[in-house]
Amino acid sequence: MFITRYRDRTRMNHWAVALLFICAGLTGLALFHPSMYFFSVFFGGGYWTRVLHPFFGLMMVLGFVFLFFAVVRDNFWTRADTEWVKKAPKMVTTGDEHDMPPVHKYNAGQKGVFWVFAISLVLLLITGFMFWQPWFADFFPIPLRRVAMLVHAVAALALVLSVIVHVYAAIWVKGSFRAMTRGTVHEDWAKSHHPLWYKEVTQNTRDNATRTKR
Repeated sequence: MFITRYRDRTRMNHWAVALLFICAGLTGLALFHPSMYFFSVFFGGGYWTRVLHPFFGLMMVLGFVFLFFAVVRDNFWTRADTEWVKKAPKMVTTGDEHDMPPVHKYNAGQKGVFWVFAISLVLLLITGFMFWQPWFADFFPIPLRRVAMLVHAVAALALVLSVIVHVYAAIWVKGSFRAMTRGTVHEDWAKSHHPLWYKEVTQNTRDNATRTKR
């Protein structure tokens, strides 16, 4: 039996942001260092890479805003998350989740990645405007623009690393990837990895069924 984890619009939003992340990332790498300039070939050359990069980034941030408000309620930190973090090293080394505290829709690792996404994208948005030529850069002094470029690069690195962790975790925990491709997960998967969320979902289903019968 499968249960719904994500609605269609949330999944479409997720994949749109993912596609824009790839485009923004590749154009950004092409501009970051000459050794990676070859990525510009995919976007029509150096000129168009420079033009398109900030627009890809802006659209990625805007897309993430909708995703943020769709899932933020389930990503607030709780005391149980702190306990989960304390026991996480043992789980990573042994692969055994049985001693882990029960979690709701997202565990502490997923919440951490989510907030790194959010903070990194805010920093990328703000600093990106500060050296976006020819539209906004002239409003800021050169020393401040240099600092903005450094912060931009660090935030981009943090975002890339968190995406790698996000993808790896989705592959490592079998059955997770289905949630963002079909929108559903197996009941056993939910019981095993997110028991509190499973309990809430099944209870709501029973309550709705009872109301319908009445």
